[in-house]
Amino acid sequence: MVGLSGIEVAVIDVEAQSDIGVVTKNYQHILALAFAVSEINENPKILSNVSLGFHILETYFSARRTYYNAIELLSTFQHFLPNYECEGHSKLTAVIGGLGAEASFHLAALLDIYKLPQFSYGDFTPMMNDQTRSLVLYRMVPDEVHQYNGIIQLLLHFRWTWIGLVTLKDSNGEHFLKTLLPALLQKGICSAFVERISTFGSFTEYFNAQNNWHEIYEAIMGSKASAAVVHGETQAFMCLRGLLYQGESSNKASYSKVWIMAAQMDFSAINIHEGWSIRSFHGALAFTVHSQEVPGFQNFLLNLRPQDVKGDGFIQTFWEQAFGCSFPNYEEVEGTCTGEERLESLPGPFFEMSMTGHSYSIYNAVHAIANSVHAMQSSKVKLHRGRLEHQKIQPWQVPKVNSREHAIIWTHKIFVYNILRSTLVVGFEYVYLHGYVTKNSHLFLGKLNMQQCVSHNLPSVIQHVHLRALHPFLRNMTFNNSAGETVFLNKNGEFSVEFDITNIVTFPNTSFVRKKVGKMDPWAVPGNEFDIHEDAITWPTHFNQVTPLSLCNDRCYPGSEKKKKEGEPFCCFDCVPCPEGKISNQEDMDSCSPCQQDQYPNTKQIQCISKAVTFLSHTEPLGISLMGFAFFFALITLWVLGIFVKHHNTPIVIANNRNLSYMLLISLLFCFLCTFIFIGRREKMTCLLRQMAFGNVFSVAVSCVLAKTITVVLVFMATKPGSSLRKWIRKKLTNSIVFVCSLIQVGICSMWLASSPPFPDVDMVSQRKEIVLKCNEGSVAMFYCVLGYMGFLALVSFTVAFLARNLPGSFNEAKFITFSMLVFCSVWLSFVPTYLSTKGKYLVVVEIFSILTSSAGLLGCIFFPKCYIIMLRPEVNKRDLIIRR
Repeated sequence: MVGLSGIEVAVIDVEAQSDIGVVTKNYQHILALAFAVSEINENPKILSNVSLGFHILETYFSARRTYYNAIELLSTFQHFLPNYECEGHSKLTAVIGGLGAEASFHLAALLDIYKLPQFSYGDFTPMMNDQTRSLVLYRMVPDEVHQYNGIIQLLLHFRWTWIGLVTLKDSNGEHFLKTLLPALLQKGICSAFVERISTFGSFTEYFNAQNNWHEIYEAIMGSKASAAVVHGETQAFMCLRGLLYQGESSNKASYSKVWIMAAQMDFSAINIHEGWSIRSFHGALAFTVHSQEVPGFQNFLLNLRPQDVKGDGFIQTFWEQAFGCSFPNYEEVEGTCTGEERLESLPGPFFEMSMTGHSYSIYNAVHAIANSVHAMQSSKVKLHRGRLEHQKIQPWQVPKVNSREHAIIWTHKIFVYNILRSTLVVGFEYVYLHGYVTKNSHLFLGKLNMQQCVSHNLPSVIQHVHLRALHPFLRNMTFNNSAGETVFLNKNGEFSVEFDITNIVTFPNTSFVRKKVGKMDPWAVPGNEFDIHEDAITWPTHFNQVTPLSLCNDRCYPGSEKKKKEGEPFCCFDCVPCPEGKISNQEDMDSCSPCQQDQYPNTKQIQCISKAVTFLSHTEPLGISLMGFAFFFALITLWVLGIFVKHHNTPIVIANNRNLSYMLLISLLFCFLCTFIFIGRREKMTCLLRQMAFGNVFSVAVSCVLAKTITVVLVFMATKPGSSLRKWIRKKLTNSIVFVCSLIQVGICSMWLASSPPFPDVDMVSQRKEIVLKCNEGSVAMFYCVLGYMGFLALVSFTVAFLARNLPGSFNEAKFITFSMLVFCSVWLSFVPTYLSTKGKYLVVVEIFSILTSSAGLLGCIFFPKCYIIMLRPEVNKRDLIIRR
């Protein structure tokens, strides 16, 4: 039969004590260890023929003491002699520790030499990830980088960008600031204050540290930051608690902050804190190593009585420190301990009934060691000279140990000085398990010197667990603990555990409860690492259960953007409204964002609204009005044309060049009708036709007016005796003038169409709330060439008519042409600046209005006087009367 009769496991429990008192809360670490050992010993399925015990040592915050204890663990019994082993001495198998980063680091320096597995349950610093120690170090807690990410995620979730940082004045504190501050700045979070609290390890140092507490308190409470991140180990919390208590006592007032506590820190207290209020921490948020209630642990604590526990050298000292009493064997007795005191009556800072994260880590570490030994034991091999080989054991060599007879050795060192009563108190830190087997098959527990080893004639039946042998079984190990959780130790020696985010709710009797309100799981699917239940959080009383704001200044509400304040951190800024055309739909926007071209900002500039598509429609009132006027003037033109055709043989019609009058009236008719092309949804054909039709028809009309003007001048100049101009007064001249002048305009329009023709376009810029469907002229220069040429013809006509205004009135149209050209030129001169300053569909309205107005001016000024004579003064429309005049 192959079996193991005993193994040794050392467990570190740092910061249990100092020169100023005992941290009674850490006693739960020992109880969790004892409970785990008892649970394993009573379960024959985990280990067979192995009994567990443990021994406890303390570092007293000293690197020298840490090294001493590590060497003592590796020495034979009662002899400070490393590497010497008494026969029968159980092999030290693993170390669990320590609670502090510094202690773990110093311990690892020695354990690495022996390749002894070390389970760190309170050290989060990345420096322990040194590859040279990767074989022996197993991390029970996540790397602090994950914790920093969780803190940043928490701050970003509540949008706290103006925070404080509090840490101890030591290397760990500086590392914390060096790592976290750049990460905060990258996420847009600024530090309102950074305070470093002096550490202490003795009575004198504790009181010296209080000298600058007042300044730190004023800096913290004087800041507008409502949230502060606190980093450090147990000392940091004790300093912070003393600092707040001293400040509030001096100022007779309580100030509220949302304290965000790192997982290294525990909500603990020592005797001098008894009676101190903890209301300053009400509503605090704490990152803690994940924990789960283990079945049976609560009953284990409830049934714990000093008189019922045998061999526990710690419980009496713990009981006295926790309950403030003394057992009868002490001389100075202020209150006698009955042993019936209840652990559940202790305030939370002194002892918690729920298993803490550190205790849960120790519990899992013990089970991990036991399961690895079980796995190795199941292989029925042992390590001999670097190779695994089977070993035969005689039946008498197998210890007959009943699981209920498994004993636990409790030893302790008494070194701590209580400043209140000047008495020695108990501390504890390192723990290791050991057991011995005698020939009588009884379990022998105790310390043996070399003579005892010989006198007891102990056989070498113990299966020496080679230190390197456990590592293959520890890597990638998975087991289920009694809490129902699956524990996984990956190939890098990291336990896949998460951070719990807990909410501290305090009560007037200095007790508190922890509520789990979230988690930070580094091993979760990317994007799901951080989770927080905001509704479950109880905030500090000062905030009236409203989510606190931790900002340098008020938020910039939607519709505004940040403007940096000169000389201040970027988290401090002014808020200014968004510029025209931009929006901000969230608070604290660095800059407003422009809307897309087919959208526009609403009045408050908090959202973009789709622009309405618009054009000069046939159905809208403005389009209907313009079409009505165009149709009306077209009818008037037809009526005038009809009158002239009906009275085409009358002297007044003949005298004013009948054919030119017909041509002019027809061109004016087309001028009125071409406005219909400008109204309605733009199409490719309408865009091509409208400016071309407008330009050419108007050129014909103005050319007719010019021909009329030249004809009038020539007629009167030809009446002089001997004039040679008579031969020019023919139809051929007038037709030539109209044809040539119109042909030039046709040439300009042809060049326009050939080079850059008009095309349908969309105008999203000119109108704030509208998308205007329009015709892009293609070439603006060609458009103004068309207008310029018409203006040139009109100017020539106006000049000639103005010079001929004094000719005899019966035959003279020059006065009416002068006035009509004056109207025409005035309209189109005013058109240019109006067109350039108008936007949207009203560009088309301006052009239509100019066409209608100038055409109506020509029609009215030139033809209405003639219609008046024809229709109302027919007696005047006689040849002899006109000649006589």
